Amino acid sequence: MRSIPTITKNLLIINVLAFAAYYVLRMQGIDLNDILGLHFFLASDFKIYQLFTYMFMHGGLEHLFFNMFALWMFGCVVERIWGPKKFLFYYIFCGIGAGLVQEVAQYIELYYTLSQQGNIGFTSLISTVWGDPSIAQALNTWTTVGASGAIYAILLAFGMSFPEERIFIFPLPIPIKAKWFIVIYIAIEVFTAFFTTSNVAHFAHLGGMLFGYLLIKYWRRHPENSYFGADSGSPIFEKLRKNWEKHTGKNVDGGKSGNPDWDYNASKKAEEEEIDRILDKIRKNGYASLSKEEKQKLFESSNKK
Repeated sequence: MRSIPTITKNLLIINVLAFAAYYVLRMQGIDLNDILGLHFFLASDFKIYQLFTYMFMHGGLEHLFFNMFALWMFGCVVERIWGPKKFLFYYIFCGIGAGLVQEVAQYIELYYTLSQQGNIGFTSLISTVWGDPSIAQALNTWTTVGASGAIYAILLAFGMSFPEERIFIFPLPIPIKAKWFIVIYIAIEVFTAFFTTSNVAHFAHLGGMLFGYLLIKYWRRHPENSYFGADSGSPIFEKLRKNWEKHTGKNVDGGKSGNPDWDYNASKKAEEEEIDRILDKIRKNGYASLSKEEKQKLFESSNKK
């Protein structure tokens, strides 16, 4: 646990503790999933805070295990690249986004169901439900729990950050590139969401990925407009920054670092300017925007004595 980054570790702990509390209280006749799970917004038990709390609740041990395994496996990597603040913001933002998409999907499903029974408009559905308390009460069974929306967003972030990285997927016997891993998952979710019937919130999974994609694209296009837009602050970036200041006497922004020992010869100037350019690229577009050759140069620079 000591090697797991701070936010990922705390998310793992919170989810496990929340499930333990759910299990203990259930034996006392209290259903924590009913209180903190996300109800349909037209249901009588819906509360706005459930858009946040639902992502820390789970329906069973298997549900919890697979979500936490994926969080540990991919969250550790993404958090180390992005840094804790950016990673946490992304996780919560995508989790809430997944809940919102699930709410929209349930609204469409309810409209389709009721429209088969009589003449009802898409917008008049709200007044129809509110005018019949029995319907609002019955809708309380539509409850969503789980971190899956946020987890799928992390899978997407990993795939977009390391598209050529090869990973294993059970039951495939050979590794596949991360970008194809993401495409396969999206295809499976789209198929199951539209062509199968189950209690799994597939639209929440797709919603988490959608919000994650939009946020990553925004950060890449407008890094200067977002506090979380650059990868500065992540352990990798900080190590590179400190090593570069030590050997050049300059900081990432081009100013002097205060280190008096920066008398380097002209033969190394071209290399130093190249590293400056790469570090500036990280500040603006993130570590994932670097080419393989640029990452190698930074790795060699960070290991210089």
